[in-house]
Amino acid sequence: MKGARVLVVDDDPAILRVVGRALSAAGYDVESLGRGEHVVERASVFAPDVILLDLVLPDANGIDLARKLRSSGPAIIVLSAVGEDSKKVEALDQGADDYLTKPFSIDELLARIRVALRHQAGATAVEPTLEAGTIRIDLASHQVTAAGAPVRLTPKEFELLRHLARNPGKVLTQRMLLAEVWGPEYVDDTHILRTFVYQLRAKLDAASHGAGSQIVTDAGVGYRLLLSDS
Repeated sequence: MKGARVLVVDDDPAILRVVGRALSAAGYDVESLGRGEHVVERASVFAPDVILLDLVLPDANGIDLARKLRSSGPAIIVLSAVGEDSKKVEALDQGADDYLTKPFSIDELLARIRVALRHQAGATAVEPTLEAGTIRIDLASHQVTAAGAPVRLTPKEFELLRHLARNPGKVLTQRMLLAEVWGPEYVDDTHILRTFVYQLRAKLDAASHGAGSQIVTDAGVGYRLLLSDS
């Protein structure tokens, strides 16, 4: 979405410089901050559509910032170093939309921003049918097809796929999915989630080879349903 506003928050001047140039070249309106102390105030003035937020800032807690910024409406993509899986999961549970692990490619960053903007634009729409890549879900009839071939799912498998499809391209943590599909008392039962994801992938693949691979595991974090172009 050309012209969308992106606020980049990172204490690394090189990242601010490279990302800022790339986003500007891609047609985005960009503002950068190297510290966290004025992020909430600046976001209220700049009104970004997307915020790229470093989790580790010298003067602020990135997770606390994600929680505060969530209420103002922008999509939040957290930036983290390798080995910070627990922080990424906590940030996602607190309302962040996605994450990128440093170092990341500009192409990957731009793709994640496009997904975040698409999801944000469709967040208020009520769709009787959800589509992601080759997968089509009819919410009214509870029918699912992959490349036009019918996929027979159990009620829990359907609910799991529905939650993933309502957030295409967005990583959903294991705790999020367990709470939404099975209930809050199941948030630590990761084995049942892995089992159902395995079954769901197998059924999608049986209907259309490769459809199951649209459900991607983000190791140590959760799952996302890929769009055909992400």
